[in-house]
Amino acid sequence: MRSTKPVVYSTHARTAMRERALEKAWLEAAVFEPDWRLPDPVDADVERRFKPVPERDGRVMRVAVVETDDEIRIITAFFDRRARKPE
Repeated sequence: MRSTKPVVYSTHARTAMRERALEKAWLEAAVFEPDWRLPDPVDADVERRFKPVPERDGRVMRVAVVETDDEIRIITAFFDRRARKPE
């Protein structure tokens, strides 16, 4: 189920999207329909959300977000070569 919260992109996330040719739909699929989630090991406010992207040969998109009652802020996003779904 998709959230009704607005998605806000940090400056770093917008730069990463442009430089890495990441599509907004890929990031938002990872945000709203992740295959798995993990807490960030450094910052307890940040959650990592993961989703394979079929258009990129199934490479796994990692999106770091901070979710509040009011919004979902995307901090950064990239294809994570080491990402493996936990068993």
